[in-house]
Amino acid sequence: MQDFTVIIPARYASERLPGKCLLDIVGKPMIQRVYEQAIQSSARNVIVATDDQRIFDVVQRFGGDVCMTSETHSSGTDRLQEVAVLRRLDDDHVVVNVQGDEPLIPPLAIDQVADELMENQARIASLAEPIVDVDDFRDPNVVKVVIGEDGGALYFSRAPIPWPRDESTPGQASLPTQMAALKHLGIYAYQVRLLNEFSTWAPTILEQTEKLEQLRAMWHGVKIFIGISAVPIPAGVDTEQDLQRAIEFIRTSEKT
Repeated sequence: MQDFTVIIPARYASERLPGKCLLDIVGKPMIQRVYEQAIQSSARNVIVATDDQRIFDVVQRFGGDVCMTSETHSSGTDRLQEVAVLRRLDDDHVVVNVQGDEPLIPPLAIDQVADELMENQARIASLAEPIVDVDDFRDPNVVKVVIGEDGGALYFSRAPIPWPRDESTPGQASLPTQMAALKHLGIYAYQVRLLNEFSTWAPTILEQTEKLEQLRAMWHGVKIFIGISAVPIPAGVDTEQDLQRAIEFIRTSEKT
């Protein structure tokens, strides 16, 4: 496996859970849980990228590598690009973006997305898993992706896609039976040169409409390879309910 670096963008602000990166999960702040999962991967380096002194100080206290970045970034991808510049990463170096609210991210998923980028000669790689619950298919907070024969993403949407016309009633989508509906998992791998290009592109109308940053890359013709995750990836922490679920998961796993 080629060397790669994990960068964990971590902001303090959050609409539903302010300061969530620092919330306690069984005796450790969430950002430490994410970091400890990431360092179990094959990454050469793991770096937290933040714009907040509180997060910076916490990461330093538990011995993590942390980089202070600008407060003006409009996206996590822009924050990654700044770290790549500050750390002088080569254009062909691979960076994996692991979100700072993913305390249960499996190290194998991190390795897989890096491998998918390198093996498929894509400019961006990500992961997906089949949707088995029709409520998830209809949920706009669950991002769906449709892929082509070569594994490249055709489109991402918060809407239920592909829409099974003959199996759905007006206004209510059913799960398609002819092909799997796929949930997009928010982990990405890129080469640094793609991050450098991305940072020069303004947000596009499609991205702003769906509120999905990856559509900016697709707008500019960038292929995004989607691998089917080899391991289940538990949901990140966006709500108090998600937080309690993560706490219970870790308590249970630490007892066994």
